[in-house]
Amino acid sequence: MNHLSRYILLLCALFFVCAGASAQEKKWREMHKVEAKETLYGIAREYGITVDELVKANPEMGVPGYSLKKGDYIFIPYPDAGTATASVQGKAAASAVAVPPNALKVGVLLPLHNVDGDGRRMVEYYRGLLMACEDLKMNGRSISVSAWNVPADADIYRTLVKDGVAKCDIIFGPLYSKQVGPLSFFSKDNGIKLVIPFSITGDAVDSNPNIFQVYQSPETFYGMAADHFAYRFKDYNVVVVDCNDKTSGKGVFTFDLRKKLGRKGVSCSVTNISSGSGAFAKAFSVVKPNIVVLNTARSPELGTVLDMLDALTGTHPELKVSLFGYTEWLMYASHYLDRFCRYDTYIPANFYYNAYSARVAAFERRYMSEFKSGMMDYLPRFAMTGYDHGMFFIGGMLRQGKDFDGSVENKDALQTPLHFTKTRGGGYRNDCLMFVHYNRDKSISIIKF
Repeated sequence: MNHLSRYILLLCALFFVCAGASAQEKKWREMHKVEAKETLYGIAREYGITVDELVKANPEMGVPGYSLKKGDYIFIPYPDAGTATASVQGKAAASAVAVPPNALKVGVLLPLHNVDGDGRRMVEYYRGLLMACEDLKMNGRSISVSAWNVPADADIYRTLVKDGVAKCDIIFGPLYSKQVGPLSFFSKDNGIKLVIPFSITGDAVDSNPNIFQVYQSPETFYGMAADHFAYRFKDYNVVVVDCNDKTSGKGVFTFDLRKKLGRKGVSCSVTNISSGSGAFAKAFSVVKPNIVVLNTARSPELGTVLDMLDALTGTHPELKVSLFGYTEWLMYASHYLDRFCRYDTYIPANFYYNAYSARVAAFERRYMSEFKSGMMDYLPRFAMTGYDHGMFFIGGMLRQGKDFDGSVENKDALQTPLHFTKTRGGGYRNDCLMFVHYNRDKSISIIKF
């Protein structure tokens, strides 16, 4: 049977399955055209599923003598909600391997699917984590990685009773705040280190000594940024621009900043994005250097203020003007790069993706080689986040075991520096903060605190 005929039959079968079982959950998510030299393992890994899941979705693969042929079309199923385990000893193993008794047991409880953006981002994060495990073979220890697909609507209690979860030494997850409570209690009861890798709400870290919370709350993050701002720019005239953005939450930062500046006796002027050129100019000092702060992170308002600054400095070239922004501005950096450098811009962040770094470029090539696709165009890059987290937490556990406390910064991080301090009576919070500085000479430097 030629490939076209097989494809038509598959589509017909698909039509009748969907028509006769519309009330059932769809068990496939797309079709894959086999390329030359592809293997079952490689295809399964590309889509974040197991070989068994792939074979189950394509029964002909179980027929003796079956082999993949270039041009074949095969069904790609959704990942099973159960366990997909890969023992990692150097390169990720292509088949099931008995877990050595001294292996560090790593669990991943995240949405690992291709249904929506959350799942695709977490698959990329998971791939980065696996790449870190491959590199950590140098430690002379083996690592067993088990992953459970935990989407937003999952009952996490059903996952926690599955075989292997309670045996983990460290777990990465969850993604959703509503799942933190049960997983926190579970990790505490079973003595498991728990890394909450992304932003969540709640205060579980304050009562669970096993938790490492990577992302600070906006209040904590911008409170730290305001403290460092008030010290670093104490000799500046601070110009706050009200951008009339009623949807912005950045007013909390500028309000807190103005209070801290007031306590230090730092002068602060307030102007408005709707001000005329004369009124706007009055907010600036001709004696002190000026630093401009907006109360929104949105790109349209940023563009308008940059236009106003261009007009102001064109008329008054003697003015010294710098700009202080928000992490979201990193997404606009390629568009505003020249002007960010012109205005000596500082952006507070807890990560920095440097596309010009040789190490970053090497990682991107390796990712493409291993997974046959590039990383998604998000900031931060999720695969790099997973890699940095794996090197930091899994590497730390390999070195220190249960005594690992995250207090030593990963200074060689690709993108995500980490350093944790213990909360009073609880777990550990990441307190890493940096200012990404776009210098007037068109260089970029990182100021770490």
